[in-house]
Amino acid sequence: MSAIIIDGESFAGKIRTRLIEEIDTLKKKGFCPHLKAVQVGENASSRLYVQNQQKQCEAIGIKYTLDELPADTKEAALIEHIKKLNNDPQVTGIILQMPLPEGIDAKKVQTLIAPHKDVEGMNPANMGELVYGNTRLVPCTAMAAVELVKSVGLEIRGKETTIVGRSAIVGKPVSLLMLDLSATPTVCHSGTKDLSAQTRKADILIAAVGKAEMIKGDMIKPGAIVIDVGINRIKELDAQGNPVMNVNGKPKMKTVGDVEFATAKEVASYITPVPGGVGPVTVVMLLRNTVEALKMSINN
Repeated sequence: MSAIIIDGESFAGKIRTRLIEEIDTLKKKGFCPHLKAVQVGENASSRLYVQNQQKQCEAIGIKYTLDELPADTKEAALIEHIKKLNNDPQVTGIILQMPLPEGIDAKKVQTLIAPHKDVEGMNPANMGELVYGNTRLVPCTAMAAVELVKSVGLEIRGKETTIVGRSAIVGKPVSLLMLDLSATPTVCHSGTKDLSAQTRKADILIAAVGKAEMIKGDMIKPGAIVIDVGINRIKELDAQGNPVMNVNGKPKMKTVGDVEFATAKEVASYITPVPGGVGPVTVVMLLRNTVEALKMSINN
């Protein structure tokens, strides 16, 4: 048996189409989603992320603007800037670009973003809402993982769901989302005694631990749905296990997930690839949250 590959790009495209229609309807009523990004200092990787965000937003009709603050911005000044955006009725969503310079408590600042403008779903108020089944603003990667499970179209109620990883942005919110769908979630972590025993019982396996190809095919229940959240860069090896070198004499790198795809796809019924699985859907969940934030501001 070889698993059906869940195409994240295709699924994200369908959600994007629905969002375009929803945004068009909102604009006809005089409302336009406006996502404000805040970046402190210059960072190459963050710059690329910002450019991608802007491209994705503008492609579906979301206004996107960037506030670039100097690298020597103090925490107090950044907090004041966030408070100003919280009170700006023209801004319907706020995203804080990482990393922040040393001396700024990222978690502290992020939690000061108004809950109804928190498009990353990281404000404690939004995390708390998850306990009560409110899924309007949820961490994007967690929502992406669960939406991909739902996209398969199989019954979720009562299904044993093992989540490997307990982070605040994936593992914990995924467990609450799956519980809300009446699945039976188990969260595994570094203290779990027998990880394989937990993964082998899972009808749905969600890997989000950040360790390259940690989950092997023999750790997966035959017929399971496997969602691989991990993004890891490792050296590409040849048939003899030696690093493949590029033209500059340096090892070639490749992107892999937390699941060993080659062995897992022979056991699972459905599986997400890396890249091309959870990643594209995570991006579109940010867009979805931006639209939800606007709707929340309208209702308030």
